[in-house]
Amino acid sequence: MKFGWEKILFLGVVALDQITKALTMRLMVPGESIPLLQDVFHLTYVLNPGAAFGILSNQRVFLLVTGAVLILVTAYFYPLLKKSDTCLRLGVTSILSGAVANLIDRVQTGYVVDFFDFRIWPVFNVADIFIVFGMGLMIYAILFRLDSDKVGA
Repeated sequence: MKFGWEKILFLGVVALDQITKALTMRLMVPGESIPLLQDVFHLTYVLNPGAAFGILSNQRVFLLVTGAVLILVTAYFYPLLKKSDTCLRLGVTSILSGAVANLIDRVQTGYVVDFFDFRIWPVFNVADIFIVFGMGLMIYAILFRLDSDKVGA
């Protein structure tokens, strides 16, 4: 089995996310905030019981099922992208790794651990960064780079 860049990226994102969350949980208490750049950037330990921006708060079963289904569907169709644009594959891999990393939290505790706090935006984590990054890459690839003849070819 070939161990390509997609698998390295996937495992790297999941590992980085889980390590940073473990450090946060070990070194901080929920609600604690450490200013790194006063009034600009803090590390704030938040237990998020919902999805992005706290929506669907305390809907654990729904979020677990939805997350698992989206991951399984993406993994099933991913081979169709093998000959597709690298930018699109990078986007999908980034989203999938972020989704899996957050799903691990949800399965273990029912919450997602967030800690990056820019004070003008909801608190987020490494997995969230890669989900947003991946969405941006997918949109870019679909709008500007994707050759529809190559998808699934």
